[in-house]
Amino acid sequence: MAGRNLALLLLTVMLLAACASRGGGPGTYPPVPQRVGSYKLGQPYVVAGRRYVPRFDPAYDEVGIASWYGPGFHGRPTANGEIFDARRYTAAHPTLPLPSLVEVTNLENGRKLVVRVNDRGPFRPGRIIDLSEAAARALGFREQGIARVRVRFLRLAEARGTPPRPAPPRRPRVAVRPPACPPGALLVQVGAFADSLRARAHARRLTALGPVRIEWTAGPRGRLGRVQLLVSEPAQLPQLLARLATMGYDNPHLRRSPVACRQAGSTSMGGTT
Repeated sequence: MAGRNLALLLLTVMLLAACASRGGGPGTYPPVPQRVGSYKLGQPYVVAGRRYVPRFDPAYDEVGIASWYGPGFHGRPTANGEIFDARRYTAAHPTLPLPSLVEVTNLENGRKLVVRVNDRGPFRPGRIIDLSEAAARALGFREQGIARVRVRFLRLAEARGTPPRPAPPRRPRVAVRPPACPPGALLVQVGAFADSLRARAHARRLTALGPVRIEWTAGPRGRLGRVQLLVSEPAQLPQLLARLATMGYDNPHLRRSPVACRQAGSTSMGGTT
């Protein structure tokens, strides 16, 4: 009986090993030596005709497409001198300081993960982050290859050398001709922020949905930036609210007053640079 049980155990182990080999999961990668990398920001650079400007923006919060590294990168050095390991939760980003910790949210299924950014890339239009295979699997898009995600900067990770300093806040870009405010137009306020960097970061995210502005007001606790979208057609409102929900804005505030509409038409609209 003992011999039979041993034979069954060995058979089970062999079957599991075969499944793992066919599956190509993170566990099949050979181990690689770990190396502590250095802080790095870097100078502007050009890849495939596109210019990238590394920048330390503590308010970084963007939505875009994520992809994941192919198996050929396992064991290679990263941009800041670490070693890429497909089994660890790491990532590449074209402009964030290295290494950084960011929160990645898969907007298609709601999964979240904190990853260490220690490399540069991806360099394809519309893609904002390249994840390790383990991270892509944890976020639920390893098989489909890409996913729509939100990437939010948390803090610098530990490394050798002198940490980079945050860049000065960018000044808002004022539109030469503010968009007209037709009758019946609405303002959708998605949030109010005391931190100007965070207000401008959210304004940048929302420019893909339509004209956006920041209305600065004085409150009991200081200056407050109200980030608002202009909706020219009320029929567009349900679709806009659904898009906002997928981006994490669950409690927008609707402003219907004609005064607000006139203000939107007379102040600067558009994103920030």
